[in-house]
Amino acid sequence: MKNANSDIMQYLDGMEITSHEILDKVENLYNNFDYNIYTSEDIKKVLNKEILDLKDYAVLLSPAAGAFLEEMAVRAKAETFMHFGNTISLYTPLYIANYCENHCVYCGFNCMNKIHRAALTEKEIEQELQSIAKQGFKEILLLTGESRKKSSVEYIGKAVAIAKKYFSTIGIEIYPLNSNEYAYLNKLGADYVSVYQETYNKDKYAEQHLLGSKRVFPYRFNAQERALMGGMRGVCFGALLGLDDWRKDAYAVGCHAFYVQKKYPYAEISFSCPRMRPYINNSENNPRDVHERQLLQVILAYRLLMPYATINISTREQKSFRDGVVGLACNKISAGSKVGVGGHDGEEKGDEQFDISDSRNLEEVKEMLEKKGLQPIFTDSQYLI
Repeated sequence: MKNANSDIMQYLDGMEITSHEILDKVENLYNNFDYNIYTSEDIKKVLNKEILDLKDYAVLLSPAAGAFLEEMAVRAKAETFMHFGNTISLYTPLYIANYCENHCVYCGFNCMNKIHRAALTEKEIEQELQSIAKQGFKEILLLTGESRKKSSVEYIGKAVAIAKKYFSTIGIEIYPLNSNEYAYLNKLGADYVSVYQETYNKDKYAEQHLLGSKRVFPYRFNAQERALMGGMRGVCFGALLGLDDWRKDAYAVGCHAFYVQKKYPYAEISFSCPRMRPYINNSENNPRDVHERQLLQVILAYRLLMPYATINISTREQKSFRDGVVGLACNKISAGSKVGVGGHDGEEKGDEQFDISDSRNLEEVKEMLEKKGLQPIFTDSQYLI
């Protein structure tokens, strides 16, 4: 008799099959993670260690560690300064399309949701990017819904090529690709790839992803590895905290990133920390008790496990929380965000994916950073010709 989630492990035609080596390791650790066994003495021992491993990381995500957030924060701040100084990277996202072929029950873009869909034309993409570049941004994150039909790799490639004219760093947050497709986008100018597993609980994953290619769990899981195989210099990891047990999902995210870094030591690793947010046509949103204190614990644990990794805090969070964690553990922050299609140069062309909490523009975020004694920077790399 097949398991309820067995079909989520079945690859679809055209999907590149890669090794499950890291997936198997992460799944084993995830399944055996019992966060209730740790004590205050365990926390103290971990905080006195110079270099932490995955066993130590598990301790930092435990309920017992909740009483040590101040101590964790002191060490996290020191680690952040050691690796990044007082610099904070700034970027903004641009949604170029919101068509989606997946039925993910928690997402505003899901194919069953009755929203206004749109895809920017090449001319509109250029106008949006010009408007963003004029503000001073040098890093852009291009996003689409997950639809190969409406947002083909070639379409995304054209957007990347246009962005290359205006930005020194280009990230993409799109549907997972094969390694040769990532290589194609990398050649056009894309630098890094963001893919979120949403939850590492396979049963919950099957319940939340009812239709579409996103339902294939291992293809999504191995996306970062395929991106690195395709030449991308950086990859971002994350889970949608609140979709399931946040401690176990955050643990799996850290393990996933840790093993990818070990296999690809040159890769630039980053974390994003999204929590569930309200979205169109969703009357009930139960984020399973992931409050700001719990989110802070996750962010601090990320920093202590991988001190050199970039940690991004998005506009999903309130400005007071963002202001508090930037420079403490987060070294990257978005500003002037729009989560509908377009919107940086005139009205948004399509509906938003979720509601944002911090609507400050670039100048307001820069002012906040400077008041905190932090230095806003607009690029993390410079291409030499």
